[in-house]
Amino acid sequence: MRRLLLALGPLLLVAIALVFAVTHQVNKFMAAPLAIPDGSIAFEIPAGSSFASVSNELVASELIPNDRWLRLYVRWHDQAGAIQAGDYLIEPGATPKSLLDQFTNGTVRLYAFTIVEGWNHREVLQALHATDTVKATMTDEDWPALMESLGAEVTHPEGLFLPETYRFPRNTTDRALLTQAYELMQEVLMDEWDGRSDDAPVQSPYETLILASIVEKETARADERPKIAGVFARRLGKRMRLQTDPTVIYGIGPAFDGNLTRKQLKTDTPYNTYTRHGLPPTPIAMPGKAAINASLNPEDGTELYFVASGLDDGSHKFSTTKAEHDAAVAEYLIRLRRKRRSGG
Repeated sequence: MRRLLLALGPLLLVAIALVFAVTHQVNKFMAAPLAIPDGSIAFEIPAGSSFASVSNELVASELIPNDRWLRLYVRWHDQAGAIQAGDYLIEPGATPKSLLDQFTNGTVRLYAFTIVEGWNHREVLQALHATDTVKATMTDEDWPALMESLGAEVTHPEGLFLPETYRFPRNTTDRALLTQAYELMQEVLMDEWDGRSDDAPVQSPYETLILASIVEKETARADERPKIAGVFARRLGKRMRLQTDPTVIYGIGPAFDGNLTRKQLKTDTPYNTYTRHGLPPTPIAMPGKAAINASLNPEDGTELYFVASGLDDGSHKFSTTKAEHDAAVAEYLIRLRRKRRSGG
């Protein structure tokens, strides 16, 4: 036995040395940065792909020179069956080890979709369907069913989806993104409602969305939102009609051609705040968090009117009396005519 051990000793030492050498080589390979050019690389693993096909593609894409050590590492750690299909983004600095972790964890590439403040529900759905990484599953006729599935108390979708940028993997459905936007709106709305001012002119969170949507459509300036909300709060308190053009336009619907006429201002609809008192029956757009906050915390003051200033900064002129307002309107019209004459 001793002679056998003495005879096998050198072979055993060689085997141990070989194991250490191979292990070192594998670990060195797995920690080495991939050959990624400037920027990042998209890499897709189709559903049903085997690990062998994935490693072959890595070689074919020249991300790794060969897959010998990668295959050995995966076999040692029994990870071949853990690879997940998906659309991946390989970033500079990635190593075979981090890439394998990415593939087995399913850390897929995320895309962005933004709901813009002031969009209406039709515009939101159109934008979703124009995004090629979103899977379209619904039409305009499907809004009521979606609202019911969300547990909403109303069937009209306007104003209930928070303007925000959402991150998602490829082929996320329009319904999934809308569900996320609805839930985030509910969260933001209730947080803002709980911190509302005693002077808030609304009686419920839903009324808040209605007023906030009007504020959103009236100005894009952050510094003006509380001021405009203050004007509307005082008008509501005095039982004055809001007389805001965006509500009339919303009542006209898709037929609106961009030119608001006197006849349209006088034509009664549920959304015409020139012919009806109070708030319209629903929001008229998707209000952002800032507009919601402004509507629940209107600025104090005496102003009851405002009109566009005609300046290039998107500002408005605020007035306390009708006479002041009429003068501000005349000033705006003068500026507008000058711009038209100058081609501005």
